[in-house]
Amino acid sequence: MNALENFLSHLSSLVWGPIMLAFLLGIGIYFTIGLKAFPWMHTARSFLLLWQSRKAAQEGDISPFQALMTSLSATIGTGNIAGVATAISLGGPGAVFWMWITALFGMATKYAEAVLAVKYKEVDDLGNHVGGPMYYIKNGLGDKWRGLAIAFSIFGALAAFGIGNMVQANSVAEAVKATFNIPAWQTGLVITLLTAAVILGGLNRIASVASTLVPAMAFAYITGALLVIFNYLDQVPETLYLIASSAFTETAAVGGFAGAAVWTAIRFGVARGIFSNEAGLGSAPIAHAAAKTSSPVQQGMIAMLGTFIDTIIICTMTALVIILTGVWSSGETGAALSTLAFNTAIPGWGGYIIVFGLVVFAFTTILGWSYYGERCAEFLFGVKAIKPYRLLWLCAIPVGAMGKLGVIWLLADVLNGLMAIPNLIALGLLSPVIFKITKNYLQS
Repeated sequence: MNALENFLSHLSSLVWGPIMLAFLLGIGIYFTIGLKAFPWMHTARSFLLLWQSRKAAQEGDISPFQALMTSLSATIGTGNIAGVATAISLGGPGAVFWMWITALFGMATKYAEAVLAVKYKEVDDLGNHVGGPMYYIKNGLGDKWRGLAIAFSIFGALAAFGIGNMVQANSVAEAVKATFNIPAWQTGLVITLLTAAVILGGLNRIASVASTLVPAMAFAYITGALLVIFNYLDQVPETLYLIASSAFTETAAVGGFAGAAVWTAIRFGVARGIFSNEAGLGSAPIAHAAAKTSSPVQQGMIAMLGTFIDTIIICTMTALVIILTGVWSSGETGAALSTLAFNTAIPGWGGYIIVFGLVVFAFTTILGWSYYGERCAEFLFGVKAIKPYRLLWLCAIPVGAMGKLGVIWLLADVLNGLMAIPNLIALGLLSPVIFKITKNYLQS
């Protein structure tokens, strides 16, 4: 087992190494330049579109608003709480700056993914609108690239069980046990029953629950973070300066923080930023393909808000609380560091913000990724794979809640990274299509 863990750990380092991170960040820069900063110029208008799209009546399965909430349900998770803390504990405050950079360019990547997802979507044998990287590879690049679509679907269907299921269930079980001393098996059972009640109803029920839970929990978490930030309001300018300056200069060792070079800040900032918002991995366009819209550009504009909300807003809230309270150099990491920060600022009940945030965010991630994995399985085996996949999904939750996930986490990490390769190749090859569609939209 140790040999397998070592092998997967080495493979994970290769998959998520400098080449992959440069590729992911580079494709975002390429699209930002090619689109002439279209995502940045139209962010405000995109929020207006999002509000207007709540009751869309065009052809599709769910409203554009629900599509975004479904994609956010999968992206807003442990990365927004534990991932940000890990980036800061390893890379210093400067890592936050590189998370921002990753998100700003990631908006263009997410826009491009959704544009292609809507343009090349299909209707399956059950009448559902399906799409995503596997479909825009097949329909946009042709049969000779079908192997790339199959590869993405295999990686996606398998990675979902780790990153979107067992790892999330394990995070919830550990947080609940530490706070309320409830056994992991009981937590796993409850999550399984709640998940079954949602995913067995298909995408419409997932979208309905996500559209309620995601905005409510995001609002509650942001409100809790703002309460802390307002208590340290006079230190905010100094903190923002620390983040910006640490992004370009070595962070000295202080307290339990061992110090970090500029490259370390870049590495962990970019890696955790991508892990949090998933721009370029190819997961979110699977949800956006089901949106009730005839405009790839408008859905792309709504989709890119996912990266903005996830990283620029929610991750920033976590980062500011950690740095403002001064615990970033305590030596703690992950969710424990975020918990320490909130408890420091709001003694007695601050930690509950993290616990409930983790529970709800992780639960919605399980819902969102169940749909992603299901669609990947359907592409490979047809609609007959949907019910068996859902049952396997439910069986994996208690295993994740009670298990030791060292190997599973590493395997999921590798597969999650491998998902990005076919998707990024397709985005690059289909970029002229994206630029043309956007240009025509602006000229119409």
